[in-house]
Amino acid sequence: MIKGILIDFGGTIDSDGVHWFDAFSEAYALVADIPEPLLREAYVHTERTLGTNPIIAPDYSFCKTLQTKIALQTEYMQSKGLVFTKQDTVLDYCYNKVVKHISTVSKPVLEKLSRKYPMVLVTNFYGNMHTVLDEFGLNHLFKDVIESAVVGIRKPDPEIFRLGVRALGLEPQETIMIGDSLEKDILPAQSIGCQTFCLRRTPGAQKGRFFLCPYCETLRELSSLL
Repeated sequence: MIKGILIDFGGTIDSDGVHWFDAFSEAYALVADIPEPLLREAYVHTERTLGTNPIIAPDYSFCKTLQTKIALQTEYMQSKGLVFTKQDTVLDYCYNKVVKHISTVSKPVLEKLSRKYPMVLVTNFYGNMHTVLDEFGLNHLFKDVIESAVVGIRKPDPEIFRLGVRALGLEPQETIMIGDSLEKDILPAQSIGCQTFCLRRTPGAQKGRFFLCPYCETLRELSSLL
């Protein structure tokens, strides 16, 4: 029996199963023809840089976080010979899309779930998750936030999910982890005994790899399934 929920933020609450590389690619394509390999290099370089350096401050909003990522991405591309000057267009497109999705889909679903289950956010983020949650009016919906930059543990380490279960005050088998990544969310949570639920837009789901895991195509479906 499910008594509590662990849920991911990036790729789950903010973009409904759409990987952020794909989201950035869509935005850049509006204003420039950037080779996919170069954009992917820039994306990976940026994520690794932010994951190992305290660049994002605790008071950074989600908009400021996106702005920082786009700046690092375009700096990397410029170092490879591609000059890009439409950063504001990419930022506006990405941020406005997230705002619309959270306000119309994620927030109503989370509000409904929070009336039935205690919820803990388990996320690889940069130390500013509470600021971001306040920005979107979500902070009050979570019993606790387990954030990689704060606890010093990153997914897919199963220990970060153990911290989430402990914050709920439940046993792993009484909790369900909701996320978009097979490698970072589903498998490590299953490894400690949690039930799992995935967003189907992930590559693993498309390949039928979640054969033992219920799934949905959008968070909108969750409130009727749990």
